[in-house]
Amino acid sequence: MNIPRFKILLAACAGALAIASTWPPAYADDLLTVGAPPSLRTAFSEILPMFEREYDAPIKIVYTPSKTLLHQIEKGAPIDVFLSAGKEEVDYLHKKKLTLNGPPRIYAQTSLVLVMSSDSQASLISLRDALANKSLRIALGDPRTSSLGDATERALTKLSPSYKTRPHIVYAAHSEDIMELIRVGKADVGLVYRSDSINSGHVRMSDDDPFGTFVPIQFGQAIASTCRAPLREAAEKFSLFLMTPRIQKLLVKYGFDSAPLPVEPSAINRKEKAP
Repeated sequence: MNIPRFKILLAACAGALAIASTWPPAYADDLLTVGAPPSLRTAFSEILPMFEREYDAPIKIVYTPSKTLLHQIEKGAPIDVFLSAGKEEVDYLHKKKLTLNGPPRIYAQTSLVLVMSSDSQASLISLRDALANKSLRIALGDPRTSSLGDATERALTKLSPSYKTRPHIVYAAHSEDIMELIRVGKADVGLVYRSDSINSGHVRMSDDDPFGTFVPIQFGQAIASTCRAPLREAAEKFSLFLMTPRIQKLLVKYGFDSAPLPVEPSAINRKEKAP
């Protein structure tokens, strides 16, 4: 045996195992693995059981900020369907040829709103007034870790280019974390997705039009290049399932806006079940 070559092979195997060990346990089985933002948690409590029942295809859902999921896919984590809380992450993967079904499909849409504690006795305040009041603690999405942070940064930069120099800005990974900061008294107001604020019992909208114009946030999805071959058909069915009119109506029920151009139900062939 060529000893040097054998040592190189062992080192390569060890490296692969080291990368795989950083993936969450949810990726360890052969279920259809869907990586999704926490914003979908409430809606998916109804939507996922529908798909599993109708298509006889169990799903393993992994709720993680979109940028984290993106980096995991780049490293080869076996995520079959990538649902982002934005469009840019899927665009990025598509340009790197890390998606299998083309450019992003827009499956949901929402917008940014300013929220405050539902228990607060303070008067409602606009985003502009909140930025001007230097004593207010404002919670924002972190652009380094989340789609929410990216969207917030783009919108705030247009409204107030110097906002980052303002004191008392705190950052969090996503809407759930921002609302938790407000709930426990570590922030006074925060910018979150409208859909998340509607599904929370801890906050109320303080400014539902914080930028003076509608700024749509589109959620994109794609089948990841890391999709496992035996699950490709189920992945495509799930991707199309989210685009059907009845699922779009359910997303609206849970606070999302209507996404453009859903596909017709005939685009999907349900698995025939024995009577």
